[in-house]
Amino acid sequence: MLSRIDLRASVPAPTELRALLPRAAVDVDAVVERVRPVIDAVRDRGAEAALEYAEQFDRVRPESVRVPHAALREALDATDPEVRAALETSIERARTVHTDQRRVDTTTQVVPGGTVTERWVPVSRVGLYAPGGLAVYPSSVVMNVVPAQTAGVEGLVVCSPPQAEFGGRPHPLILAAAALLGVDEVWAVGGAQAVALLAYGGTDTDGSALEPVDMVTGPGNIYVTAAKRVLRGRIGIDSEAGTTEIAILADDTADPVHVAADLISQAEHDPAAASVLVTTSPALADAVDAELDAQVATTKHTERITTALGGPQSGTILVGDVEDGLRVVDAYAAEHLEIQTADARDVAARVRNAGAVFVGPHSPVSLGDYCAGSNHVLPTGGCARHSSGLSVQTFLRGIHVVDYSADALAEVADRVVALADAEDLPAHGQAVTARFGRRKDR
Repeated sequence: MLSRIDLRASVPAPTELRALLPRAAVDVDAVVERVRPVIDAVRDRGAEAALEYAEQFDRVRPESVRVPHAALREALDATDPEVRAALETSIERARTVHTDQRRVDTTTQVVPGGTVTERWVPVSRVGLYAPGGLAVYPSSVVMNVVPAQTAGVEGLVVCSPPQAEFGGRPHPLILAAAALLGVDEVWAVGGAQAVALLAYGGTDTDGSALEPVDMVTGPGNIYVTAAKRVLRGRIGIDSEAGTTEIAILADDTADPVHVAADLISQAEHDPAAASVLVTTSPALADAVDAELDAQVATTKHTERITTALGGPQSGTILVGDVEDGLRVVDAYAAEHLEIQTADARDVAARVRNAGAVFVGPHSPVSLGDYCAGSNHVLPTGGCARHSSGLSVQTFLRGIHVVDYSADALAEVADRVVALADAEDLPAHGQAVTARFGRRKDR
């Protein structure tokens, strides 16, 4: 089911290695021009355009963009008690982890009378996107809302596509999760039109204002990603998240039953999902293949999983040793990386590029998706080489506050003038010397 690449003889240099590795072919640029008319229509006609696109793409036209508050409470009351308890556990653990991420203001005395303070100020209003395609993701509501609330964001809007099955409202579990988290503003809009409406705002069908946001976060399909790209600058974004991916670095100590189950768990998301095994053991690779054949046949989404595992984005890579395996997984920079080797904790500590790392046989990606306390909104497509997952810091801005006395400014005035002159910006120097009644002839 998984194709194989044999790198046991040698691991190529980074440029060649990146080209060799399995990767989903995602061309956001090709979609950008398709979403521009949607964005322009929502910019010009607001909610009316967004509702028209809902009717076209989601096959239902909501009565309004904003979901009534009573519907949130009704959805929560109707939630299965076990599911509610699981969501509460997820929220509690996420709050525990994210609370420790909150940065504090720091003041540095540079010289007597001269300080620079770094203040961490939350974004004022944020739109949090929860997908509604092949699956329902109340967990994504948790992963977006908790860090935003912890950062101190005052205005939160959860956006999720309307569902024909539920009368044009988002899935009840999305509404229930929002209610549990204390978010009372939920919009029934999805896709590129959701990002556009969040960016530009509008007027709802009852005449109430749909206020624009300053930032949009959360995963979505390629149309959501393209809209984020187009609107970046007008709004802040977390990342251009693509289809999910898992890589597993394993040696002959790994259990093939576990490895196969974990590869399947991410392939379940989408036919384009990526599942990659990097191993030092051909015997393990063979055993995983046998397990995949057996386990996929018994899963609910067999066709979707089979397509994902058999696609060019998935495969097995054989390496000579764990050291070479680390080179491969660092080049791949997986959204989710499991380490199932001897001394897994030591090996995990040497990983440089991954959205999140899962250590040993009892830390599967599924745990991180729901109840580890970590965040599951992570960089994909190799972006973990330079970007982080969603966190409290995503919603904070560092602002430097400069506070110098007259004596402290006078002490460094000549240095400022010297640098201003060197850059041929004399007015910069004059802005300092003018405070001391001095003018320099030029």
